[in-house]
Order: sequence, then structure tokens, then C-alpha cells
Amino acid sequence: MEGAPRMVQTDFTRMRCPVARSMSVLGERWALLVLREAFYGTTRFDAFERNLGIAPNILSARLARLVEHGLLERVPAESGGRHSYRLTEKGRDFFPAYVALKRWADRWMTDPEGPPVLLVEAATGTEVVSPPLTGSSGTALAPEDVRPRPGPGAGAAMRARFGGTEAMRHD
Repeated sequence: MEGAPRMVQTDFTRMRCPVARSMSVLGERWALLVLREAFYGTTRFDAFERNLGIAPNILSARLARLVEHGLLERVPAESGGRHSYRLTEKGRDFFPAYVALKRWADRWMTDPEGPPVLLVEAATGTEVVSPPLTGSSGTALAPEDVRPRPGPGAGAAMRARFGGTEAMRHD
């Protein structure tokens, strides 16, 4: 449409907040689903493509971005031929966050029949679930039970915003 203003996307990589920075990688369309497949044991391009139903050019771009940001590594295939993808320490470290997201999605976004996939412990067959966030006493924490405080990397604005003792506001 001629003359229509263009929406300028925010570059999260330039933000100081690590959560915003992580969204520049993990917030891309398909990124979490590619990681889901890697957590489920998928290593080959054709298997990612088949399991996700994703176009090869999009998959290639997502895999390249996850490799570029150190969540996956591209390794030569053991049988020669094409390479495969393997989770790095950084990628494996995201697994608990994925399980927490899956727990939320299984509760709020699943069909009435229940979740299509359960995660079970390989050794016992026991379902793996993300535990609730708990405080030092072991009781469950809600957002109103937590207060942000400036961390060691906080700038002046963050220190001014979260330096006091008042409870976190839900604006």
C-alpha cells in the first residue's frame, strides 16, 4: 500500500535485558519448535523437515540461526553423507525452560483429549513434569510473591527502577 507507514521492528539484540536478547533468537517463528525436535532426539535435516512440516528454506535459516547463536552445532554425520545437528551445552541448558513452557501449554492450550506428547523418564517411564516455582520455604510462588532487584549488570535506570523495597507493580 503506497504511503502507508512501515512498522519498524525493534532490534532485541541491542537491548540490555538478557530476556529481550534471548527473544531475538528464541522468539523467531519456528525456533522453539526446532529446539523441541532436537530435545525429542531429531538430528537430521530431513527428519526436522518431516516432523515439523516446514519448508526447507525456512528450516535451513532457523537451523543456521540456532547454530550461529550456539544452541545447536552442525556435526559430520557418523555414516558419512550429510551432517547432523546436536544440542550444545547452551541448547541443553534451555531444556528446563522448554519443559516449563510445555507444562503451561499442556494445561492451557491442549485439546480436551489431553496433550499429544508426554515426556517420560527413560529409565523408569515416569512422566517428567516441570515443578512449580517455589520459595525458600518450599511453598509455590506467584508473581506477586517475587520482587525484582538490580543485578550486578544493572545500569542507573534499572537501579532507580528496582532499587527500592516496594513490591513489583503490574502496570
